[in-house]
Amino acid sequence: MDKLIITAAVTGAEVTRDLQPNLPLTPEEIAEEAYNCYKAGASIIHVHARDEEGKPTQDYEYYKKIKEAIENRCNVIFQPSTGGATWHSFEERMQPLRLNPEMATLSAGTSNFGDDIFINTNEYIEKFAEEMLKRNVKPEIEVFERGMIKNALTLVKKALLKPPLHFDFVLGVPGACPGEIEDLVYMVSKIPSDSTWTVAGIGRYELPLAMHAIAMGGHVRVGFEDNIYFKKGEKAKSNAQLVERIANLAKEYGRDIATPDEARKILNIR
Repeated sequence: MDKLIITAAVTGAEVTRDLQPNLPLTPEEIAEEAYNCYKAGASIIHVHARDEEGKPTQDYEYYKKIKEAIENRCNVIFQPSTGGATWHSFEERMQPLRLNPEMATLSAGTSNFGDDIFINTNEYIEKFAEEMLKRNVKPEIEVFERGMIKNALTLVKKALLKPPLHFDFVLGVPGACPGEIEDLVYMVSKIPSDSTWTVAGIGRYELPLAMHAIAMGGHVRVGFEDNIYFKKGEKAKSNAQLVERIANLAKEYGRDIATPDEARKILNIR
Protein backbone atom coordinates (compact mmCIF):
# COMPACT_ATOMS: atom_id res chain seq x y z
CA MET A 1 0.00 0.00 0.00
CA ASP A 2 1.35 3.44 -0.97
CA LYS A 3 1.94 6.08 1.65
CA LEU A 4 -1.08 8.33 2.21
CA ILE A 5 -1.31 11.55 0.22
CA ILE A 6 -3.28 14.24 2.04
CA THR A 7 -4.68 17.15 0.05
CA ALA A 8 -5.77 20.33 1.81
CA ALA A 9 -8.51 22.26 0.00
CA VAL A 10 -8.08 25.39 2.05
CA THR A 11 -10.56 27.91 0.66
CA GLY A 12 -12.99 26.75 -2.03
CA ALA A 13 -15.34 29.01 -3.95
CA GLU A 14 -18.48 28.92 -1.80
CA VAL A 15 -17.41 29.28 1.84
CA THR A 16 -17.46 32.76 3.40
CA ARG A 17 -16.03 34.26 6.57
CA ASP A 18 -19.58 34.42 7.92
CA LEU A 19 -19.73 30.62 7.71
CA GLN A 20 -16.13 29.95 8.78
CA PRO A 21 -14.36 32.88 10.51
CA ASN A 22 -10.94 31.21 10.05
CA LEU A 23 -11.21 31.01 6.25
CA PRO A 24 -8.00 32.24 4.53
CA LEU A 25 -8.66 34.71 1.72
CA THR A 26 -5.60 36.77 0.78
CA PRO A 27 -2.60 35.23 -0.99
CA GLU A 28 -0.53 35.55 2.19
CA GLU A 29 -3.26 33.99 4.34
CA ILE A 30 -3.70 31.11 1.89
CA ALA A 31 0.06 30.57 1.73
CA GLU A 32 0.40 30.59 5.52
CA GLU A 33 -2.47 28.11 5.80
CA ALA A 34 -0.79 25.96 3.16
CA TYR A 35 2.42 25.96 5.18
CA ASN A 36 0.59 24.95 8.36
CA CYS A 37 -1.17 22.16 6.45
CA TYR A 38 2.19 21.00 5.08
CA LYS A 39 3.58 20.81 8.62
CA ALA A 40 0.50 18.79 9.65
CA GLY A 41 1.01 16.27 6.84
CA ALA A 42 -0.46 17.63 3.60
CA SER A 43 1.55 17.23 0.41
CA ILE A 44 -0.96 18.83 -2.02
CA ILE A 45 -2.61 22.23 -1.60
CA HIS A 46 -5.76 22.64 -3.66
CA VAL A 47 -6.34 26.33 -4.33
CA HIS A 48 -9.28 28.55 -5.24
CA ALA A 49 -8.18 32.19 -5.41
CA ARG A 50 -10.09 35.11 -3.93
CA ASP A 51 -9.90 38.80 -4.85
CA GLU A 52 -9.49 41.80 -2.53
CA GLU A 53 -13.17 41.60 -1.58
CA GLY A 54 -12.92 37.90 -0.80
CA LYS A 55 -14.88 36.87 -3.89
CA PRO A 56 -13.89 33.82 -5.97
CA THR A 57 -11.67 34.69 -8.91
CA GLN A 58 -9.85 32.69 -11.58
CA ASP A 59 -7.59 35.60 -12.46
CA TYR A 60 -4.04 34.58 -13.38
CA GLU A 61 -2.40 37.28 -11.26
CA TYR A 62 -4.08 36.15 -8.03
CA TYR A 63 -3.07 32.54 -8.62
CA LYS A 64 0.46 33.66 -9.43
CA LYS A 65 0.74 35.52 -6.12
CA ILE A 66 -0.58 32.52 -4.20
CA LYS A 67 1.71 30.08 -5.97
CA GLU A 68 4.79 32.19 -5.32
CA ALA A 69 3.84 32.79 -1.69
CA ILE A 70 3.39 29.06 -1.09
CA GLU A 71 6.66 28.19 -2.85
CA ASN A 72 8.48 30.65 -0.62
CA ARG A 73 7.34 28.63 2.40
CA CYS A 74 7.39 24.95 1.42
CA ASN A 75 7.73 22.38 -1.34
CA VAL A 76 4.11 21.21 -1.53
CA ILE A 77 2.35 20.39 -4.78
CA PHE A 78 0.40 23.49 -5.82
CA GLN A 79 -2.90 22.37 -7.37
CA PRO A 80 -5.07 25.20 -8.74
CA SER A 81 -8.71 24.69 -9.54
CA THR A 82 -9.90 24.96 -13.13
CA GLY A 83 -13.46 24.56 -11.84
CA GLY A 84 -13.61 27.96 -10.17
CA ALA A 85 -17.12 28.94 -9.21
CA THR A 86 -20.19 27.82 -11.16
CA TRP A 87 -20.55 31.25 -12.79
CA HIS A 88 -16.99 31.52 -14.13
CA SER A 89 -16.57 31.30 -17.89
CA PHE A 90 -14.47 28.67 -19.62
CA GLU A 91 -11.88 31.31 -20.50
CA GLU A 92 -11.63 32.46 -16.87
CA ARG A 93 -11.29 28.90 -15.64
CA MET A 94 -8.35 28.25 -17.99
CA GLN A 95 -6.19 31.06 -16.60
CA PRO A 96 -4.40 29.18 -13.77
CA LEU A 97 -2.95 26.73 -16.31
CA ARG A 98 -0.77 29.53 -17.65
CA LEU A 99 1.32 29.06 -14.49
CA ASN A 100 2.30 25.56 -15.65
CA PRO A 101 1.52 24.03 -12.24
CA GLU A 102 2.59 20.48 -11.51
CA MET A 103 -1.03 19.49 -11.11
CA ALA A 104 -4.52 20.93 -11.69
CA THR A 105 -8.10 19.76 -11.42
CA LEU A 106 -10.02 18.54 -14.47
CA SER A 107 -13.76 18.28 -13.89
CA ALA A 108 -15.02 15.43 -16.04
CA GLY A 109 -18.67 16.33 -16.56
CA THR A 110 -21.66 18.51 -15.81
CA SER A 111 -23.55 18.05 -12.55
CA ASN A 112 -26.01 19.69 -10.22
CA PHE A 113 -24.22 21.67 -7.54
CA GLY A 114 -26.68 22.67 -4.85
CA ASP A 115 -29.07 25.11 -6.52
CA ASP A 116 -26.63 25.71 -9.39
CA ILE A 117 -25.36 23.72 -12.36
CA PHE A 118 -21.63 23.09 -12.76
CA ILE A 119 -21.23 23.03 -16.53
CA ASN A 120 -18.52 20.96 -18.19
CA THR A 121 -19.38 20.15 -21.79
CA ASN A 122 -17.39 17.60 -23.76
CA GLU A 123 -15.76 20.52 -25.57
CA TYR A 124 -14.67 22.10 -22.27
CA ILE A 125 -13.33 18.81 -20.92
CA GLU A 126 -11.32 18.10 -24.05
CA LYS A 127 -9.85 21.59 -24.18
CA PHE A 128 -8.81 21.47 -20.51
CA ALA A 129 -7.22 18.06 -21.05
CA GLU A 130 -5.45 19.23 -24.22
CA GLU A 131 -4.03 22.28 -22.48
CA MET A 132 -2.82 20.23 -19.50
CA LEU A 133 -1.21 17.72 -21.83
CA LYS A 134 0.56 20.51 -23.72
CA ARG A 135 1.84 22.06 -20.49
CA ASN A 136 2.77 18.74 -18.82
CA VAL A 137 0.29 19.36 -16.00
CA LYS A 138 -0.89 16.26 -14.12
CA PRO A 139 -4.72 16.26 -14.19
CA GLU A 140 -6.67 15.33 -11.09
CA ILE A 141 -9.92 14.07 -12.60
CA GLU A 142 -12.80 15.39 -10.52
CA VAL A 143 -15.69 12.90 -10.40
CA PHE A 144 -19.10 13.92 -9.05
CA GLU A 145 -21.08 11.17 -10.82
CA ARG A 146 -20.31 7.70 -12.23
CA GLY A 147 -20.53 8.84 -15.86
CA MET A 148 -17.55 11.13 -15.36
CA ILE A 149 -15.25 8.12 -15.06
CA LYS A 150 -16.43 7.04 -18.53
CA ASN A 151 -15.78 10.56 -19.82
CA ALA A 152 -12.20 10.39 -18.55
CA LEU A 153 -11.62 7.01 -20.18
CA THR A 154 -12.90 8.45 -23.45
CA LEU A 155 -10.21 11.12 -23.18
CA VAL A 156 -7.62 8.36 -22.85
CA LYS A 157 -8.88 6.82 -26.11
CA LYS A 158 -8.53 10.23 -27.75
CA ALA A 159 -4.93 10.49 -26.42
CA LEU A 160 -5.81 13.58 -24.38
CA LEU A 161 -5.10 11.87 -21.04
CA LYS A 162 -2.11 9.65 -20.34
CA PRO A 163 -2.41 6.72 -17.91
CA PRO A 164 -1.94 6.12 -15.09
CA LEU A 165 -4.84 8.40 -14.18
CA HIS A 166 -5.53 10.08 -10.86
CA PHE A 167 -9.15 10.53 -9.76
CA ASP A 168 -10.72 12.62 -7.02
CA PHE A 169 -14.15 11.37 -5.99
CA VAL A 170 -16.09 14.37 -4.69
CA LEU A 171 -18.96 12.75 -2.84
CA GLY A 172 -21.86 14.24 -0.96
CA VAL A 173 -22.37 17.41 -3.02
CA PRO A 174 -26.08 18.29 -2.84
CA GLY A 175 -27.62 17.25 -6.15
CA ALA A 176 -24.77 14.91 -7.15
CA CYS A 177 -23.63 11.47 -5.97
CA PRO A 178 -24.16 10.87 -2.23
CA GLY A 179 -21.24 10.13 0.06
CA GLU A 180 -22.12 6.76 1.53
CA ILE A 181 -19.37 4.14 1.84
CA GLU A 182 -20.94 2.00 -0.88
CA ASP A 183 -20.76 4.97 -3.26
CA LEU A 184 -17.00 5.21 -2.75
CA VAL A 185 -16.49 1.46 -3.12
CA TYR A 186 -18.51 1.46 -6.35
CA MET A 187 -16.56 4.38 -7.83
CA VAL A 188 -13.22 2.78 -7.02
CA SER A 189 -14.35 -0.47 -8.65
CA LYS A 190 -14.91 1.33 -11.97
CA ILE A 191 -11.50 2.94 -12.52
CA PRO A 192 -8.49 1.29 -14.21
CA SER A 193 -6.43 -0.85 -11.86
CA ASP A 194 -3.29 1.23 -12.34
CA SER A 195 -5.06 4.43 -11.27
CA THR A 196 -4.61 6.35 -8.03
CA TRP A 197 -7.49 8.03 -6.29
CA THR A 198 -8.45 10.50 -3.59
CA VAL A 199 -11.80 11.02 -1.89
CA ALA A 200 -13.24 14.37 -0.86
CA GLY A 201 -16.25 13.88 1.38
CA ILE A 202 -18.51 16.91 1.67
CA GLY A 203 -19.71 18.00 5.10
CA ARG A 204 -20.57 15.09 7.38
CA TYR A 205 -19.22 12.62 4.80
CA GLU A 206 -15.65 13.89 5.13
CA LEU A 207 -14.47 11.84 8.11
CA PRO A 208 -16.10 8.44 7.41
CA LEU A 209 -14.99 8.48 3.77
CA ALA A 210 -11.48 9.51 4.79
CA MET A 211 -11.26 6.64 7.26
CA HIS A 212 -12.32 4.13 4.61
CA ALA A 213 -9.93 5.60 2.04
CA ILE A 214 -7.03 5.12 4.44
CA ALA A 215 -7.94 1.44 4.82
CA MET A 216 -8.67 0.93 1.10
CA GLY A 217 -5.32 2.28 -0.08
CA GLY A 218 -6.69 5.52 -1.50
CA HIS A 219 -5.84 9.08 -0.56
CA VAL A 220 -7.72 11.82 1.26
CA ARG A 221 -8.74 15.44 0.72
CA VAL A 222 -9.95 17.60 3.59
CA GLY A 223 -10.32 21.32 4.17
CA PHE A 224 -12.71 24.23 4.43
CA GLU A 225 -13.78 23.88 0.79
CA ASP A 226 -15.46 20.61 1.72
CA ASN A 227 -16.24 20.88 5.42
CA ILE A 228 -16.01 23.72 7.95
CA TYR A 229 -16.58 21.58 11.07
CA PHE A 230 -14.21 19.54 13.20
CA LYS A 231 -17.13 17.69 14.74
CA LYS A 232 -20.86 18.21 14.96
CA GLY A 233 -21.57 21.67 16.32
CA GLU A 234 -17.87 22.63 16.54
CA LYS A 235 -16.25 24.57 13.73
CA ALA A 236 -12.67 23.69 12.86
CA LYS A 237 -9.97 26.07 14.05
CA SER A 238 -8.01 25.72 10.82
CA ASN A 239 -7.49 23.57 7.75
CA ALA A 240 -4.37 22.24 9.44
CA GLN A 241 -6.50 20.84 12.28
CA LEU A 242 -8.44 18.78 9.75
CA VAL A 243 -5.22 17.59 8.08
CA GLU A 244 -3.66 16.66 11.41
CA ARG A 245 -6.63 14.48 12.33
CA ILE A 246 -6.28 12.47 9.10
CA ALA A 247 -2.52 12.11 9.62
CA ASN A 248 -3.09 10.83 13.15
CA LEU A 249 -5.75 8.34 12.00
CA ALA A 250 -3.42 7.02 9.30
CA LYS A 251 -0.61 6.59 11.80
CA GLU A 252 -2.92 4.70 14.15
CA TYR A 253 -3.82 2.43 11.24
CA GLY A 254 -0.14 1.92 10.46
CA ARG A 255 -0.04 3.83 7.19
CA ASP A 256 2.74 6.37 6.70
CA ILE A 257 2.15 9.88 5.36
CA ALA A 258 3.66 10.82 2.00
CA THR A 259 5.97 13.80 1.76
CA PRO A 260 5.46 16.10 -1.26
CA ASP A 261 8.30 14.39 -3.13
CA GLU A 262 6.91 10.95 -2.30
CA ALA A 263 3.49 12.12 -3.51
CA ARG A 264 5.05 13.23 -6.79
CA LYS A 265 6.46 9.74 -7.27
CA ILE A 266 3.17 8.02 -6.39
CA LEU A 267 1.26 10.26 -8.80
CA ASN A 268 3.79 10.00 -11.59
CA ILE A 269 4.36 13.75 -11.66
CA ARG A 270 7.37 14.55 -13.79
